[in-house]
Amino acid sequence: MSEPLRIKLDRTLCDGFGICARHAPDYFSLDDWGYAVLVGDGNIPEQHRDAVRRALLDCPVHAILEIGERRPDETPIQPLREPDLDQLKTEDNEAEWGFTR
Repeated sequence: MSEPLRIKLDRTLCDGFGICARHAPDYFSLDDWGYAVLVGDGNIPEQHRDAVRRALLDCPVHAILEIGERRPDETPIQPLREPDLDQLKTEDNEAEWGFTR
């Protein structure tokens, strides 16, 4: 058995092309304004994976995501740089972070 397919729909990205509803009408419908709506909980049974994956790949604005994947345009989250507490300047019980008053 293959990996389970779970998807989500980012409705803020949807431009209403309707390609997803054509490929997988059991999992995508269009609202009154023509924008996509995910039908169900996003868990896709094996027999419908090809149609849903085709909808995912053909979405022109990439509004359909497989849960667990990252958008290719997202930059990785940079770790926070902790201040060097040994070099911290203090004056009158106030911390100065490398700038002067």
